[in-house]
Amino acid sequence: MENDPKSVSIKNWKEDDRPREKLLLKGKNSLSDAELIAILIGSGSKNESAVDLSKRILASTHNNLNLLGKLTVADLTKFKGIGEAKAISIITALELGRRRRLEEALEMPKITSSKAVFEIMQPIIGELPHEEFWVLYLNNSNKILYKNQLSAGGITGTLVDVRLLFKKALELSAVAIILCHNHPSGALKPSSSDIELTKKIKKAGETLDIKVLDHLLITEKAYFSFADSNLL
Repeated sequence: MENDPKSVSIKNWKEDDRPREKLLLKGKNSLSDAELIAILIGSGSKNESAVDLSKRILASTHNNLNLLGKLTVADLTKFKGIGEAKAISIITALELGRRRRLEEALEMPKITSSKAVFEIMQPIIGELPHEEFWVLYLNNSNKILYKNQLSAGGITGTLVDVRLLFKKALELSAVAIILCHNHPSGALKPSSSDIELTKKIKKAGETLDIKVLDHLLITEKAYFSFADSNLL
């Protein structure tokens, strides 16, 4: 039935049933799982739209995408309107999603201590001749979503734009952040400006419900943690 000339094209659906157009107008996050699958299969049958067909397939796996990803070509082609090519499209998309999740899990180290932060950031900023200020953005599992150099300056210090810091946090939907900057002088004692800046960022984070978990001063061989020293 897959190549049935009577099959219903997405362009002929009612406007509310046009997933491609909806994606373009409202973005990918506005689409349901069924609508995303409908884009993959392109068309349904004479009596069933691609969205309805996708809903029926999802219902067979209790709307669980992990279970859907375990279905074979033979399993999928049992549904009227799904031929081999459409089954392969669904399997391919879900396999790409599975591989993406695996890569994200490998690339997103979990922060369990200040030492873990030091080990990540020391190779980046520990031996620089100038000062740099970085932010680690974390999800609710304390895994790093993104590492961002917020500013770089001379040996005497660097400027930090708090607005840009939290703009990125909101873009990433981060729930926590860790601040890091290096001291090229090798000094491990926070300056008064370091302490004031930390307080300023922490206060701003409280209004956005984004926690400042720590602020590390990093040198070539050691570090100072605000959290470990009860300065947060």
